[in-house]
Amino acid sequence: MNFAVVGQYWGLIAQGIGITVGLGVLGFLGAMVLGTVMAVFRISPIPPLRIFGAIYVEVFRNIPLLSLLILIVFGLPDAGLRLSLFWSAVAAIVLASGAFVCETVRSGINAVGLGQIEASRAIGMSFGQVLRHVVLPQALATMVQPLTNVFIGTVLGSSLAAAVGVAELTNVTQQINLLTAEAVVTFLLTGLVYLAICLLIGAGGGWLDRRLRRVTGVMA
Repeated sequence: MNFAVVGQYWGLIAQGIGITVGLGVLGFLGAMVLGTVMAVFRISPIPPLRIFGAIYVEVFRNIPLLSLLILIVFGLPDAGLRLSLFWSAVAAIVLASGAFVCETVRSGINAVGLGQIEASRAIGMSFGQVLRHVVLPQALATMVQPLTNVFIGTVLGSSLAAAVGVAELTNVTQQINLLTAEAVVTFLLTGLVYLAICLLIGAGGGWLDRRLRRVTGVMA
């Protein structure tokens, strides 16, 4: 095993790490926005919104991310919409991860006591006010760990973007392996990088979870 290839191609590896982090962060943030909106739709008193939210979850939770990536990368240009490979991958990740965020947020909302919601409505609060001031602040404390797992899954899932030509970490590793024939070294490094990123996310999620539980008084 020739570990010198790491230093030789470190610039390319660092670029791949940056793109992987970008895909993971932007994909997760977009999924948080989309998933939260869809979760509100799913608990909305308006039937068409509930149906739309349910259809979204069932569709995008059951389509493999790789299939979605291929459909967006090669399908959008045929429809007249051209995005870069990077942003096409972000869009696919947002759609796929958003379905899991939706169900996580909906579960957190459902964990809030029905009595509190009824009491809030009884004093004249609107549906939106109940969500903002009563439900979401309490639900957030129970959602941190599940959302952390979704974030980790989003980062790991971003490696599939290599299949459509996005120059993220896995794609870069494949290129270096083709040039050096050092699969063990290059993919060992890649695995360690993914491990480090996911451990950092997990540690950050654990810290935020403990802090929110202390602030809100929610028991673990």
